[in-house]
Amino acid sequence: MARRHENTSFVCLHCAAHVPACDNGGYRNHCPHCLWSLHVDDRPGDRAATCQGPMRPVGLTRPRGKGLAVVHRCTSCGVRRVNCLAVDTVAPDDLDALLRLPPA
Repeated sequence: MARRHENTSFVCLHCAAHVPACDNGGYRNHCPHCLWSLHVDDRPGDRAATCQGPMRPVGLTRPRGKGLAVVHRCTSCGVRRVNCLAVDTVAPDDLDALLRLPPA
């Protein structure tokens, strides 16, 4: 799948919010309201995961050389992924939801 197809709006399967596509050149992979995601990638952007399970936001981290990121854990298979925050875009990640996450 071409990366341009990944930057689309979607409805969050956890909270049912409409999530617009990023407008800053990035790709959104989690809901900016509840921070939940879906296990759709084996490698970032490949959309090859067969699991498709919901991914709970479990922490906040700062990967080396990058800004803050949300740590997600798949509720189906347990895999953990780190996803950059959506900032400087339409519907940025909710600050209150981010502040409720523990350090990871």
